[in-house]
Formats: sequence, structure tokens, C-alpha cells
Amino acid sequence: MEISHFFTDADRYAKEDHIACSGQDEDHERYFGAVSAPIIQTSLFVQKNYQAYCDDMQHEAERFIYSRGLNPTVQMVEQKLAKLERGEACRCFASGMGAISAVLMANLNSGDHIILVNNVYGPAMALIKQMTRKFGIHYDVVLDGTTESIRAKIRPTTRVIYTESPGTMTMNIVDLSAIAELAKAHNITTVIDNTWATPLFQKPLTLGFDIVIHSCTKYLGGHSDLIAGAVITSQARMAEIRDFSHQLLGAVLSPFAAWLLLRGLRTLPVRMRAHQENVMQVIDYLKTRPDVENIRHPCMADDAQQTIIRKQMMGFSGLFSFEIRDGHFAAVKRFIDSCRLFKVGCSWGGYESLIISPNRGYNEPSLAADNIAPGLIRLSIGQESPSLLIADLDAAFTAIAGMRG
Repeated sequence: MEISHFFTDADRYAKEDHIACSGQDEDHERYFGAVSAPIIQTSLFVQKNYQAYCDDMQHEAERFIYSRGLNPTVQMVEQKLAKLERGEACRCFASGMGAISAVLMANLNSGDHIILVNNVYGPAMALIKQMTRKFGIHYDVVLDGTTESIRAKIRPTTRVIYTESPGTMTMNIVDLSAIAELAKAHNITTVIDNTWATPLFQKPLTLGFDIVIHSCTKYLGGHSDLIAGAVITSQARMAEIRDFSHQLLGAVLSPFAAWLLLRGLRTLPVRMRAHQENVMQVIDYLKTRPDVENIRHPCMADDAQQTIIRKQMMGFSGLFSFEIRDGHFAAVKRFIDSCRLFKVGCSWGGYESLIISPNRGYNEPSLAADNIAPGLIRLSIGQESPSLLIADLDAAFTAIAGMRG
């Protein structure tokens, strides 16, 4: 499948992105010429005298005092992520949920209202429900993602519109610039989890969004060996997030995890290109299967969504879903268990290909409420040979063929 049909100007950010991912913009002389950034594994930084300490404490956000606030290794990855997203400031966290929690805590007060657009990450939805019960936050969900539906849910107390695009499991695309324009007209903060696309394939801040969140555990790290999150936004918005949610909640990124993330970023452009090429071949195979009812990946979007994709995206990652025809839990379970190369795992973005389903055998009513078919299976296409992945899926389809009749 050729992707040029979708991305006629996919290289418009390529040079700057490659520099940000690589070590070309790093000050090697600062670390004795080390080509690989060192790990500054320290909890605190001593000052030459007490007056210097007092002076630094007045500028705590910019000075190396205590690694919960600022650390050179963590700062290096934060600067790279800010450049990639075209943001002014970035703060990294100990997990993607740490980043999500920090943003929501900093932007919502008791009595405030948040609109969740599209299918969003399950734990983020669970956190909102907890905030509803404990702190008096109100929320609405808009699954179709249209500005008309969002506008209908706006209240005088609406403070945040939170989205993913593509959406979790369903991979639905929403028009980010249209949502940003609507939100600005009502003085509402816009937040997006941009983990699926990475900053290489989608830059929401350039489309008018206020805050971008990443689970760096996925593609940004790229090796399934770290847990990390990031928030990128303007300096003004980051000041509040940093002072309250970053410093006081304390879910900050460790220097070692930051070093692993720096290593992952160096190969991000190469890896994302491989994920994109591999997923296209797997989808081409699934299109030939009569037992596949629906393939949920942006490359399979309808004409209306393709128009949005060409406007706001520059590539496709390897995470997508498809639906087994006449799917039910027993068929889903046998299909997954029949795979050998695809491993059962809840995350994604590493070398290895993974497979799961949101159907747990006891939750079909909640799936229906989220417009998720019971036969939906999610694949994370890794770096293995596409021919081997296709053979693995082919064997799984054979395994469930006898269940129909």
C-alpha cells in the first residue's frame, strides 16, 4: 500500500525532527566529549556556599538543586521532546499516567466540567471517574468527535476538552484544528494524548491545541524497557503544571529512565518508518480475509476522515484493530492463543509484535457503550518480518474457522 496518497508533504518537519532526535544538538563538550549523554545519577546538587543556595532557591524551576525538580539528564530529554512537538516547555514524569494526572490536577477544580472526546485510554477515563467521586469533577463523553456534538456538551463550567486521535481501540480520527478553534472561542483548555502518532507523525500544538501528553513508554522509548510520560505546552501553562502537579505530586522521571529514553529517541525516525511499512503489509493481508469485518487503522479511513488525516498527520504508526466476523469471546480467545509470534501484552511500541482484545468475556455491555465490537482484536505491529507476522495470523484464522457453523 502506498502512503503518498495520504501524505503529500510528510517531510516538512523531517530535518528539524531528525536533529532533535539525534545528538546533533547536544553539548558534547559539557560532558568531556561523550558522544552518548551521561546519566547524572544524583538526588541533589551542592552549592558553593549558603548565599548561592539561597539565590538558587529563588529560581528553583531553572536551577539544579534537587533532582525531583531538575536534573541534567532529564532536562536533555525534555528539551528534545519540546522541540519535536514545537512546544516551549516539557516536563517528564515517571509514567504516562503520571503525566495525565498532572495535567488534569493542574487544570481542574471542584465543580469544573471536562469533555472527553473520542475513545480515550482506559486508565485516564478511570481517573476522571475517581475525580468525579472524590473531588466533584463533572464529565461528558463525545465518542463521535464532531464539533457539533462537542458544542452541545459545553457548559459554563467546562474547563478542559481532552482527546486522543486516533482513538483508543477504535482508531477514530477527530479534527484537531476544528476542536481547538471551538475550544478557544469558549476559553477552554485543549489536551491531547499524542502517543499513537508520536511527534513525528502529528504535532497538535501547531494545530492549535494547548497541551500534549505522551506515554514515552511506547514508541518514544521503543524498546519495552522503560516507563515514562511527558507533557509539552507553553511556558505559561507549564509553570502551573510544574509548581503543583510536577513538584508536589512527585511522579518525576528518574535519570536512568531519561537516559534510556534519550537512547530510544535517537532511532525514533528509523523505527517509526519500519512500523509504518510493516503495518501496511499486514493490513493488505487482512483485507483479503473474508472473516475480517472491519479494519480500524487510519489508512483505512473513509473519505471524510482522509481529508482530516491529510491536514493533520504525517504518517502512520503500527497500532491498529480489526474485527472478526461474527466475533465472540471464545473466538477471540482462541485466535489470540493460536498466535505464536504475536505475544499477549497490554502495551505497545517496542520491537516485538503484541496482541490483545478489549473483550474479557465479562464486559461486553461496557464495550457496546463505547461502540467497540465484541470481536475486536488489537495488534501492535513490531519490527519482525511482515511475512512471519502474516503467517502467524493466518494460522490463527485457521484455528477459529472450525468454530463457525
